[in-house]
Amino acid sequence: MDMSMIDKMSHADLKKYVEFLLWHYRVIDGFWFLFVSDDFDQQAAEKINERVWAKAGELAARDFQKRFQIENGLTGFVKALKLFPWCMIIGYDMEEKDDEVILSVPSCSPQVARKKKGLPEYSCKEMHRGEFERFAKVIDDRIQVTCDFAPPDPHPEELFCRWRFTMARPSIGGLSETGNLPEPAS
Repeated sequence: MDMSMIDKMSHADLKKYVEFLLWHYRVIDGFWFLFVSDDFDQQAAEKINERVWAKAGELAARDFQKRFQIENGLTGFVKALKLFPWCMIIGYDMEEKDDEVILSVPSCSPQVARKKKGLPEYSCKEMHRGEFERFAKVIDDRIQVTCDFAPPDPHPEELFCRWRFTMARPSIGGLSETGNLPEPAS
């Protein structure tokens, strides 16, 4: 990779260039999805989207661990997620608690763009589930991902989706992390 142009940029130009890269990232993601949907169908585009973003989440988390000092646990997860391009593009709202992180998306630019063009929301719940689960597992395999709601689920007008990230509790005395006895083997 030739980074010589980057080395010559002023801070202001570098920031503008990063903004361009983030915008371009979003444009490419949107067009490939629309073209797959046009050439095949919506369901095919959504299934491919799930596979692409699950892998992208995993690879990004691995790369962040190599390039940045990302610790385990929810703190490391949040630090890494803030570096993920979609966090900057969408503007995730993240509420950090001692034992939980709540991620909310008040405005989802891909869904807003579809609505402006008269298109229905696309089903993104399973795509994000795969993306977040694979991302989280790389950071710390104890992180559990729960979706409160995401399209195609009904959602408030002012909130497209909400996700929760928690740490699995260790099993104690043969009980599972939910506090129940494990199911007997068949």
